[in-house]
Amino acid sequence: MKADALLNAYIDLNLLVLAGAALWFAARIGFRRTSLATSYGPQLKLLNGMTVLLAVTPVLVVLANLSGIGHPPTLSDMLVSQYLQGNVNMSAAQFEAMIGLREDLVRDLSAGRALWSQVVALLLVSGAAISAVLLAYAILRLHLALSSAYVWKRIGRVELRLSDTTAVAYSTRGLFRLYIVLPTALLNDPRDLRLTLAHELQHFRQKDVETAFLMECLRPLLFWNPAYYLWRRDIRAMREFACDQALGARHRFDLRAYCECLIRASERARQTPIFLSPRSPSVALLERREIHNAPILARRIIAVTEKRPDGQQAALWAAIAASIACAVVGTAFLIQRPGDWSHDRIMLSTIVNLERMAHRNSTTTAVSALAGGFVTSSR
Repeated sequence: MKADALLNAYIDLNLLVLAGAALWFAARIGFRRTSLATSYGPQLKLLNGMTVLLAVTPVLVVLANLSGIGHPPTLSDMLVSQYLQGNVNMSAAQFEAMIGLREDLVRDLSAGRALWSQVVALLLVSGAAISAVLLAYAILRLHLALSSAYVWKRIGRVELRLSDTTAVAYSTRGLFRLYIVLPTALLNDPRDLRLTLAHELQHFRQKDVETAFLMECLRPLLFWNPAYYLWRRDIRAMREFACDQALGARHRFDLRAYCECLIRASERARQTPIFLSPRSPSVALLERREIHNAPILARRIIAVTEKRPDGQQAALWAAIAASIACAVVGTAFLIQRPGDWSHDRIMLSTIVNLERMAHRNSTTTAVSALAGGFVTSSR
């Protein structure tokens, strides 16, 4: 694949994450005014589905273009059409330069002749490489932590391990086996042990480990994009709210004991500050920021005690998910670079050439008039 095609795919992914984040935050604002605000499970499913969709949509668009399905109108094509209809008050040359900014950027970065393009390319490559190295280091630390923990029990594909060094229980997975690592101190408190196991098993049901791994794999491509960090922050918060709420909805579940379990786990974690890297593909009972930030932990306790909306909302959430998915796919096609020269673009290019000719003629006339002003008649 050519360098310009890779750059365009890279730009498409970052623009799509920005658009997806905007759609999610707009939806979340709308949820606040309805009973959907406390439906954390469906919100987490929506976030996870959007994450997968945002990751695969650029690839699907490239495959669709290569298969010859056709090139739907892009945002650039729509802007050209609006300009030709007289809805844009701008000179043709300025308008053409504006809609051609992306093509100019990709061309300059691909060529790498200008100093600024070399600096930008170096920063992007360096940032991606550093992010990839940090992810590899986090996975190595996770592997070492799993190796140092000893096997306690095996339940089907789930392997329970005990560790003397970890302060907070966490879950992760390999290719074929699921792992839950528990602090050894939990063996002295059977109630907390049972509640912690229920929490970590719920993370497996929600596919939180897989989503966490996908988000970290996207970091080298999105490390400079602020929408990525906002997106990851919301996923981390929502998966804990959804997990807590799912456990609280169980029959005869002791909410008070569960909240006290979270508080005691936070106290133990403060006394033994040994943590895995936040980049590791694992899900802990408590996140690092929850341990050192009491208001965030309080939000979890409030979330687990909130009343869930009554009634079946599956059809409503399916409609919301379908609408957002259509918006994401539509945005992916809109931000593509235009295809071959269309009739509208030929007309725009003609107008630009006519403007330049008119400007050149007027300049020539002005110079001739100015030169003629100095001619004197001899009588």
